[in-house]
Amino acid sequence: MQPLTRRQREILDFLTEFIEQHGYAPSLEEIGRRFGLSSLATVHKHLTNLEDKGFIRRAWNRSRSVELVPTRVGGRAIELPLLGTVAAGAPIEAVASSETIAVPEDLVAATDTYALRVRGSSMIDEQIRDGDIVIVEDRKTANNGEMVIALLRDADVTLKKFYHERGRIRLQPANPAVRPLVVEPDQVQIQGVVVGVMRRY
Repeated sequence: MQPLTRRQREILDFLTEFIEQHGYAPSLEEIGRRFGLSSLATVHKHLTNLEDKGFIRRAWNRSRSVELVPTRVGGRAIELPLLGTVAAGAPIEAVASSETIAVPEDLVAATDTYALRVRGSSMIDEQIRDGDIVIVEDRKTANNGEMVIALLRDADVTLKKFYHERGRIRLQPANPAVRPLVVEPDQVQIQGVVVGVMRRY
């Protein structure tokens, strides 16, 4: 399946939650109201994109005809180590765990990959919520704009976007209520780069 834009992911999440609560799909008008879209043509376009990417099916002759497609039908799941919890908020002490979690094969990078449970909401604008599982590629370097697991001062671990600026490192949250962390390069170690996110409904 092709990756989704942030808005497509938001609409898919809304469809999933609505169908789970009501047993039927929302109307175009309800979707439009939820996202402040006055044009039903815009809503229709988003649904068409979700359909083209294989996430939903629609019957053209009925309203409320959206049907969620089970994702990755027959796809293999790979057991990854769930190494503990990472803070999407104030950094927290790294807590190790020995659990494993089944992850769809296409979320797993070719190199070493592991999973972490997210605590906090500093990455909410990237659709990463408290309790989600992030899939992490084990890497010690990152490019500007990548979402990283960062170890601060050898003690605290945090999930933020990485930027190298004027000789310092900015760890940027995706929540306007949370301030970025700006640190010296020798105070931060990249532990990995986020390559996917999983949510249980």
